[in-house]
Amino acid sequence: MSNVAVLQGWADRTAPLETCADALEGAPPEEILRWAIDRYADRLTFATGFGAEGCVLIDLIGRHRLPIDLFTLDTGVLFPETRDLWRRLEARYGLTIRGVRPQPGPGADSGASLDPAERLWERDPDGCCARRKVFPLAAELRRVDAWITAIRRDQTPQRADAPVVGWDAKFGIAKVNPLVTWTSRDVWRYLRARDVPYNPLHDRGYPSVGCWPCTSPVRPGEDARAGRWRGTAKTECGLHGSAVPLEEAPAT
Repeated sequence: MSNVAVLQGWADRTAPLETCADALEGAPPEEILRWAIDRYADRLTFATGFGAEGCVLIDLIGRHRLPIDLFTLDTGVLFPETRDLWRRLEARYGLTIRGVRPQPGPGADSGASLDPAERLWERDPDGCCARRKVFPLAAELRRVDAWITAIRRDQTPQRADAPVVGWDAKFGIAKVNPLVTWTSRDVWRYLRARDVPYNPLHDRGYPSVGCWPCTSPVRPGEDARAGRWRGTAKTECGLHGSAVPLEEAPAT
């Protein structure tokens, strides 16, 4: 009997996350997703940014009709190609991916600074990410006990030690990373073998796609995330780090 099989049933819901992480290490993503459903049921959600890895997980959820809530952070400054992919994925798999809009955040009056014309990302990139991504995500995650992400260990140094499943101290819930052991090659082999829709920007020199003001093409020889917040020391939006104090996040 596999380690994952041992976690099924009642033991699955009570085993320490460290034990679960050890048992799930190297397991296929679909098996990890099914484990998460068994443990957390309808208190589970998947936040996708429609990256290549996210498309893999959407394909798994859609093809196997897994009962997992899906949403995306509709920042107001997504690439048109990203919005088109959003609709194509919904149509392909017959599912709904909820759009969660930005929140003004503490001290903001009308939220006018989130108007693209105000170009908040130039004056305060961390504050821009907080209001467009981190605060809305925190509000959504208050509704659940666990969230699924599409991060991989080899993406950034900050993610190098990410477990398959663990406790997310920032949001106070469990965090499930079904693709954490995969490489970029694994991701693209999967997408092409199953003809999964993906963002056409990936074919135009954008290996990592975020909001259009803060994403640029990557030149040959550069790191895959070199196009994110180019020219700054910023490497993460704050969703998988601890840059923004969540006690400031407005409640829904």
